Amino acid sequence: MINMVLLMLLLASVYAIIRLDRLLTAVLLTSLFSVLVASIFMVLDAVDVAFTEAAVGAGVSTIFFLAALAIVGRQCKPTPRRKIIAPLIVVSATGCVLLYASLDMPRFGEPLAPVHQHVAPRYLNDSAAEVGPPNIVTSVLASYRGYDTFGEVGVVFTAFIGVLMLLGAGTRRTSIEPPTPTGAPKESMRKKVVLKEVADLVIAPVLIFALYVQWHGDFGPGGGFQAGVIFASGIFLYALIYGIEPAQRLLPPRRLAYFPAIGLLLYAAVGIISMLRGGNFLNYSVLVNDPLHGQHYGILAIELGVGITVAAVMINIFFSFSERSL
Repeated sequence: MINMVLLMLLLASVYAIIRLDRLLTAVLLTSLFSVLVASIFMVLDAVDVAFTEAAVGAGVSTIFFLAALAIVGRQCKPTPRRKIIAPLIVVSATGCVLLYASLDMPRFGEPLAPVHQHVAPRYLNDSAAEVGPPNIVTSVLASYRGYDTFGEVGVVFTAFIGVLMLLGAGTRRTSIEPPTPTGAPKESMRKKVVLKEVADLVIAPVLIFALYVQWHGDFGPGGGFQAGVIFASGIFLYALIYGIEPAQRLLPPRRLAYFPAIGLLLYAAVGIISMLRGGNFLNYSVLVNDPLHGQHYGILAIELGVGITVAAVMINIFFSFSERSL
């Protein structure tokens, strides 16, 4: 029942996002959509995925959308009406084909489905002896599928380079300032007493929680991806309340630009050290004499690299957006 309710809410939010002309409202509904998706993951007991969706989809992505609105404006430009019959036919036909293809799929939640009989039994039964961490998701992502996660970090780094090229990062604002849209001078949020007091209470716990998620990912939900996003969120909150310039003095953008590469290189270095000690790339068992200890140290090191890369990428992109919107 709860799955159907969440699905209906998802469909309603998507329809509203498509129909809205007010971009600010659409962004807020997009954040709601991510919260609903995270709730579905929670219902399915995919806690790590729900954690990531809530942090990235409902948190950081919303901040980026709002930063983009500061550049492009809040109102969608009217577009001429277009014929929808042909697109509707294509979409309906595609949906019918997908439904037909799903008829021979196993029943939802069927434990004997092929997907549950391939490598999942080994992950569930042997990860404690082969890798060690109680959190099987960490064992899979950081050890069994270490190559995949390394590729994902590389994708994040590549996206970072692409975004900086699109935003023209590294070029400072000219002396010509665009007029304030409302005609009123901009006021720093630090003058809002309630916001400032709440932020002072929240920022430090957010950063500490990010460190907890970073180092506790072996034993519970979390890891480098989630920790990096949460740490970046704390910096975003600091910048929104106290201003971009104090945040950039805290984390200078020119120095911060090196950290995405540092995190990726740290990940690669663990694999290279594994090879130099006689093992395969990213085979952490050879790092020390005890294979389980080697797995633990290797996972901690590569998760640190992931956290550094993700946090630095998010903060750098936020600073780039902020410079464009000033």
